[in-house]
Amino acid sequence: MSSHAKERTRSRKEQVDVFDSGVDVLDDVHPEPERRHRGRRTNPLEAVWNFLISMRTGLWLILILGLLTLAGTMIVQATPDAMADPEVYQAWYEAGPKQKYGGWAPILSALGLYNVFGTWYFRALFAILAISILACSINRAPRLWRTATQPRIAMREAFFTHAPLRAAFDLPMDAEAAAERVREGLHKAHFRGVGEPAEAGADLYGDKFRWAPFGTVIAHISFIIILLGFVVSASMGFRDEQFVAPVGVQVEVGHDTGMAVVAHSFHDDYYENGQPKDYVSDLEVFVDGQSVARQQIRVNEPLIIGDVWFHQSFFGIGADLLVTEGDQEVFKETVSMAWRSNDGTRTIGQLTIPSKNLSAYIVQAASGQVLPELPAGSLAVEVYRVGESEPLGVQVLTQGQSAELEGLTWTFERNRQYTGITIKRDPGSNIVWVGSALLVIGSCLVFFLPHRRVWGRVRPNADGTTRVMLGAPNKRDPGMEPVFAELLHHIQDDDAQRER
Repeated sequence: MSSHAKERTRSRKEQVDVFDSGVDVLDDVHPEPERRHRGRRTNPLEAVWNFLISMRTGLWLILILGLLTLAGTMIVQATPDAMADPEVYQAWYEAGPKQKYGGWAPILSALGLYNVFGTWYFRALFAILAISILACSINRAPRLWRTATQPRIAMREAFFTHAPLRAAFDLPMDAEAAAERVREGLHKAHFRGVGEPAEAGADLYGDKFRWAPFGTVIAHISFIIILLGFVVSASMGFRDEQFVAPVGVQVEVGHDTGMAVVAHSFHDDYYENGQPKDYVSDLEVFVDGQSVARQQIRVNEPLIIGDVWFHQSFFGIGADLLVTEGDQEVFKETVSMAWRSNDGTRTIGQLTIPSKNLSAYIVQAASGQVLPELPAGSLAVEVYRVGESEPLGVQVLTQGQSAELEGLTWTFERNRQYTGITIKRDPGSNIVWVGSALLVIGSCLVFFLPHRRVWGRVRPNADGTTRVMLGAPNKRDPGMEPVFAELLHHIQDDDAQRER
């Protein structure tokens, strides 16, 4: 091989050494152990550590959690009451998922997909992702610290030959004065300047926004905080989107809140085209029997008591139904007539009595419909065994009328307007907000304050002038080019310099 070919090969090798290895080479940071010793057998702890800090691990965890979250969004989820009581869950399952998903229903149930966010595997993946993010932050932080506090100052000449941004010129002064000129230029361009003497001349380094790379650590930690907020909300909070408050009736909130609500009135307003314009409930909240707040609530104007929020959600007409067994009250609630039949002629409500393994559909004629079998002011009660499709009995009742079905007395008391409220306790929301703020801060540091670095090499020439070489990386930072040009302008003096 000729000497010129060897030189080109050496030059290319140096170029690869300097740039292809990225920040590690520029900062005197050694490659990861597993890359240095590919054939070496690692101990179990090291293998676990390498697994946790692997980008591939993080991507797979995020992908799997994303798919599970999608499943939890698309598949109907069991209510907290259903998850707390096997009988209620079975009734809910038979009335809902089994009818909707058919043969897939038991498979989805076995996989826990009716309570995705409460399954052990979802929480385990969540925990592993949090640990992985923390491990990545711990692994990266020392390198960022060394880059910010102990940067590599002296670079080989090959760096200045191949740097994406580079300049070489002579200054008509000795090396010491030239080095001082470069330091002044760095200062004027708002770079931090660091230098060290060389055998002849000096090596210089300048940077700005040296702490900005820690934005990646802040962003990583913010994810952990956000995840923690979700865990706190899932374990200590609740969200009830089907709470029905009949107008004028006090209803217990439940969920260990000690609260009860009374909807004193409900008003709905519409545009001329029939679209809803506004609907508002006059809601009063009681805690341990004492009134603590009263407010008109709307969809975006909730009533907040401590960490419990009451949002206006829906409204409709319900049926007050009383079910007794002898002198014992089995069921007494306003059943919301929330559904319509396929032909739109009937409104339908549903209730379950878990202690009797019974469910019932309540059917009335829809507004404006005349049905001979359902006269105005009446309703039909269809009683089923949970999980069965054949009714055990059907009875049409008028207001105030009672009937015996399956050993129970069913009484239709009256129709009543109700307001539907979403009630939630979200103790992790403030934690999520803190994490979100840190995520924004970290992202802004990374994307808007890129760590900009420049190296200088000052060497005396034989004729008494000084050769100055500058080089800077330009990876993912298009704004560095004008900054580098400004730096050159501050260093060079057209009246006193001779460019080559």
